[in-house]
Amino acid sequence: MEAEIQIADGGPPAAPDRPSLVGLDREGFAAVVETLGKKPFRAKQLWSWVYRRGARSFDEMTNLSKELRAALAENYTLDRPAVTVNQRSTDGTRKWLLGLADGSQVEAVHIPEARRGTLCVSSQVGCTLSCRFCHTGTQRLVRNLDAAEVVGQVMLARDDLGVWTAPDEERDLTNIVMMGMGEPLYNYDNVAKALRIVMDPEGIAISKRRITLSTAGVVPLIERCGAELGVNLAVSLHAVTDELRDEIVPINRKYPLDELLHACRTYPGLGTTRRITFEYVMLRDVNDSPAEARELLRLVSGIPAKINLIPFNPWPGSPYDCSTPETIRIFAGIVERAGYVSTVRTPRGRDIFAACGQLKTVTEKQRASERRAAAL
Repeated sequence: MEAEIQIADGGPPAAPDRPSLVGLDREGFAAVVETLGKKPFRAKQLWSWVYRRGARSFDEMTNLSKELRAALAENYTLDRPAVTVNQRSTDGTRKWLLGLADGSQVEAVHIPEARRGTLCVSSQVGCTLSCRFCHTGTQRLVRNLDAAEVVGQVMLARDDLGVWTAPDEERDLTNIVMMGMGEPLYNYDNVAKALRIVMDPEGIAISKRRITLSTAGVVPLIERCGAELGVNLAVSLHAVTDELRDEIVPINRKYPLDELLHACRTYPGLGTTRRITFEYVMLRDVNDSPAEARELLRLVSGIPAKINLIPFNPWPGSPYDCSTPETIRIFAGIVERAGYVSTVRTPRGRDIFAACGQLKTVTEKQRASERRAAAL
């Protein structure tokens, strides 16, 4: 069986002539209804149609008057990001290359599992972190995604998977990980707005317990994330000394290990049922020795934690090789014998470059003059 690739016709999406309701929060819906001169309760109905039922047309909103539906259609859309390329791996993993209104592109990935499915969501076009083992890090930051573009990835995935009306226990999209392109905490306001919409129990209704935000270590915003959103935290650790982490995760030069681990220890809500996931990519002869496994245990001592070992996923021009299966087994065994849950992530979607650390689009940063010209 070969990977499937579908390329959309028509090129990148045109700039919209009307704003989309996708990405608006409850206050935004209230403002829309007020602008149209309708009673406040209509905002709740509209919210339900957009986020609970995933309506693609205002004509579907049968409990709204024809007059209101016409006014909505005249002034707004229900657009999500457009699928430019739709790929399916031999293992069932899906990757969507999404075209945005300004011509930028971003990727989202769906990983199917037994009785669940996880959507990997991007927060930026490109990335500033330049982690040496990450393909996304070789792409310059173009811009942050706005809340509509973050929420839109979730809605588009639900559209494509056909899960809006399925019972919760049968849905193919049950979990969200903010582990796609970009550093979520460098786009905190937009990510937070989007996740509040996703978590709203009268809307998309994905529990905060099923949402994980991954950060490379933006220390000042870690506590705020826990206090305001209450989602699970994953930390891209990948090294146990400042010297090595400075090299492979350069944000460590700004927020070294001591500061990062202090922020982890004080993350709101930690306990026996809620743990921080420390992600650790396995790089052959770089960070995978038994001594480094023992130092990892010392660093996370006292933190409710689980360790996610990630076999390195190669990409063209990457400077590293993956640790051998035996090396990973020994490393995991040391961690497990110390009482920590240590999972070895099964690589998914490698054949379509959808695995961890492989996401990258062709979007390049535009000059300010180009952006101004495009806006005319």
